[in-house]
Amino acid sequence: MSSSEHFGPVWRNFLGDCRKIVRAAPSYQLVGRLTRINGMVMEAAGLKLPLGSGCRILVPGGGTVEAEVVGFNGDKLYMMPTDDVFGLAPGAHVIPNEPLQPTPSTAERVEPRRRASDRAKHLPVGDEMLGRVVDGAGRPLDGLGPLATVQTRSLQSRPINPLARAPIENSLDVGIRAINGLLTVGRGQRIGLFAGSGVGKSVLIGMMARFTSADVVVVGLIGERGREVKEFIEHNLGAEGRARSVVVAAPADTSPLMRLQGASYATTIAEHFRDQGKQVLLIMDSLTRYAMAQREIALAIGEPPVTRGYPPSVFARLPALVERAGNGAEGGGSITAFYTVLAEGDDQQDPIADSARAILDGHFVLSRALADQGHYPALDIEQSISRAMHGLIRPGHFDLVRRFKQLFSRYQRSRDLIAVGAYQPGGDPLLDEAVRTYPQLEHFLQQKIDERAGYEETLNQLHQLFGVGR
Repeated sequence: MSSSEHFGPVWRNFLGDCRKIVRAAPSYQLVGRLTRINGMVMEAAGLKLPLGSGCRILVPGGGTVEAEVVGFNGDKLYMMPTDDVFGLAPGAHVIPNEPLQPTPSTAERVEPRRRASDRAKHLPVGDEMLGRVVDGAGRPLDGLGPLATVQTRSLQSRPINPLARAPIENSLDVGIRAINGLLTVGRGQRIGLFAGSGVGKSVLIGMMARFTSADVVVVGLIGERGREVKEFIEHNLGAEGRARSVVVAAPADTSPLMRLQGASYATTIAEHFRDQGKQVLLIMDSLTRYAMAQREIALAIGEPPVTRGYPPSVFARLPALVERAGNGAEGGGSITAFYTVLAEGDDQQDPIADSARAILDGHFVLSRALADQGHYPALDIEQSISRAMHGLIRPGHFDLVRRFKQLFSRYQRSRDLIAVGAYQPGGDPLLDEAVRTYPQLEHFLQQKIDERAGYEETLNQLHQLFGVGR
């Protein structure tokens, strides 16, 4: 028996033992080190990760802090935390999160291509989310247990070819008389709701969420007071509206990164339902807080301010978010979006308000003067416009809208003269008619919080107001 024949079984046993040891050994993992925390920005060394990657920073003594890569400079990574950073120390280990694989769509199964949106963070979507309240990371806030859905979707969707979108041809009933009759909104339209504080903005969007004819309502409460989240869900939305709604809440006390992610997540959920062929109403409160969150991040990583402290990336991200709403392909679903815009000090020329007005398909202005008079909803129809309205309504309807606005505007311009008794009937036929019909015009514009005004009902009232048959 040769020596090679003698040692053959020994070597085989030895190699088999080595394989078992290797398989049992922990897998190799890259780990970086935390080198600096400056305000909201954390710097790490020893890792090379793409933008948008998630990380966990180990807290000495136990626990982790979630963070996301928002920039880099040479070998340094800039990260923003999504949690509190208390307890972190220099040199803390930074561990990359395992990428969450998305649920493949039919197109991806046929043609599996990896794009930038596939490498972004994926969060839960699905019908099981109806009636639920979640935060910007998809974690339940309502105490109803974990989400039952198994579907996920990228927070950064692929842009739709503008020529492949269906045109805005059908109106959407939002249940508000002044909007249905005078500022008609179409399915797939993007509208800005411009308002200062305390003029009934939350009440109005709550009424739309309850009374709309849309199949699904997605509400993004971004950067608002935490108290308002519960108040909006229980009082403004109510049980009826909540049953067909998904609420994503990222209040003001969350990190700016979580506020940005909350807005993207609400839009992602709306896109999921649109791709199922459903008519979706997306309400984002507010677009201004979204812009402020991006400003906090951009300034923290060194981007220069250009317009009233807002860096250029803010004005790039606004249209990127808004353009994700709208109609899908022909015969598919739609996302009709309302974005509230805070006019600080009732200044309609605020840079965010001005930028939003340029990229949206219309703007509705809530007037503080009307709110102070007890006129609700405080819609200022003279300053408000729906740019898609001409293609949605019949010529007879448009003639009534134009007549309504002429009379209402004529009365408003002469209000002081009428108040001091300087108005004399007979001198101006248009003003005479405006004075005579103004109580009916004002009544048409007002609506109780629990009153629903359907589209057809509104048209009948508008025709009756001017004594015109349909």
